[in-house]
Amino acid sequence: MILNWPQSDSEHLMVSSEQMQNIEKEMFSMGMPVEALMEKVGIGISSWILDRQGLIENGAIVLVGPGHNGGDGLVVARELYMAGVDISIWCPFPLKKELTQKHFDYAMQIGIKNLERKPDSNSDLLWIEALFGLGQSRIISDEILRLLNSKKTFSPDKLISIDVPAGLDSDNGNIVSNTSCKASTALTLGLFKSGLIQDSAIDYVGNLERVDIGIPAKILTSFPETQPLRISFSDLSTFVWPMPSKSKSKYQRGRVLVIAGSDKYRGAASLALNGALASGVGSVSAFLPDSISSALWTTHPEVLLLGNLNTFQDGSSDFSNVFNEVDLNRFDSILLGPGLGNKEEKDCFGSDLQDFKGLLVLDADAINRLSITSKGWEWLNDRKGPTWLTPHLEEFKRLFPLIDCSNPLKAGIEAAKICSSSVLLKCAHSVISDPEGKTWQIGQVNSSVARTGLGDVLAGFVSGIGAAGLASDKKLDTSLLAASALIHAYAGAFCIKGSTASAICTFLGEVIKKESS
Repeated sequence: MILNWPQSDSEHLMVSSEQMQNIEKEMFSMGMPVEALMEKVGIGISSWILDRQGLIENGAIVLVGPGHNGGDGLVVARELYMAGVDISIWCPFPLKKELTQKHFDYAMQIGIKNLERKPDSNSDLLWIEALFGLGQSRIISDEILRLLNSKKTFSPDKLISIDVPAGLDSDNGNIVSNTSCKASTALTLGLFKSGLIQDSAIDYVGNLERVDIGIPAKILTSFPETQPLRISFSDLSTFVWPMPSKSKSKYQRGRVLVIAGSDKYRGAASLALNGALASGVGSVSAFLPDSISSALWTTHPEVLLLGNLNTFQDGSSDFSNVFNEVDLNRFDSILLGPGLGNKEEKDCFGSDLQDFKGLLVLDADAINRLSITSKGWEWLNDRKGPTWLTPHLEEFKRLFPLIDCSNPLKAGIEAAKICSSSVLLKCAHSVISDPEGKTWQIGQVNSSVARTGLGDVLAGFVSGIGAAGLASDKKLDTSLLAASALIHAYAGAFCIKGSTASAICTFLGEVIKKESS
């Protein structure tokens, strides 16, 4: 299944500060006046605010910076003033751009109030922070940051940042100085800046929304296929899930083998099996430790038990016997890892798994064990079939110790390229990347997804979806992994049956059935 999903457009493209600045330069070179773009930005933001009258019922203040971000803020102030909003401006820095100065002069002429002293952070006014915007490098004074954060504390829903919150690096999501403005909403301009969608930026960005500035299609279509894409729950409606023919037998609808669990971690195997079953795959088989398999017929009667895993003295599972007891090529996908335990085995990954031509999904303890083998991640480069890795950040660091993880987006891209595998780096804004560099990042964050056992459910689910994809199309595209991670996040966010991994897994099965019908 080869898909161009989602569309590479202004709703999905993620860019660096430099790329966004180059886009603006190209628009100017095409004839767009700087003044016109600033008007478009200011009117777009003011319209967004005017649509939310509760924010401005007591009035608003615009914090004006020295550059064009401050100019954007002044246009917003003018538009709100003309709409009858009680509006003031505060300029803590000398204005440095001629156009910004012109907008300030006009604001004074039409009667907008200019505060000579810092505003009261304990007021219930909406604050619109337009201090620096894109590509910040300067250190913001502690006085201003204290003022901004005091406002956020007193009125948590009334601090809006234009484009990028003051003090935040728009490329990596890290703070530029000692802290950053904690906005309730960041209205980013044109395209999503990659730094605003990193986990490190969550506390500073708040609710992230995009204000369209009319970037021409000619520019948008010039981005390479590897340009990262932001995906959100609404994109699930456009994804085409594997659809086997109605005449297919269960074995033609995807066959997955789950190798999971240990005496120490029995629940992980159960949840992984639940995830695989929720995917709708045709057949689920398993190798499990005896402590789990003995009751499998009562807990998972749909699962075919092929054998038992041996158990080490520390309670971890030994999966080496699997390769002598079953022909791996009977399966479309194999899941290895959930709950196996962290036994230090130097030679547990051999040629059997490398020669397997189906999808291999490595999760949790399989990743931990691979990380201590002599080859480590390089073992993956000799795989004859596709491989999906589903680590959380600590597992990722163990397997790729030389990759800088301060920016998960870049880390995921680098890892996928060097190990010839698709990587799902699980975090609040999970990153999915393939060996060619095509990358997706989940744009919506919900704390419900951060729960014990949901990683096991996800591993089982993607293994089942991948098996169904191979059985249906004989090819796999990493967009299938990205969509699976997204629908898993959706289930975690909207499950009304409960907050446990088991409840969310049940809901996930219902959601995928509806989406793929």
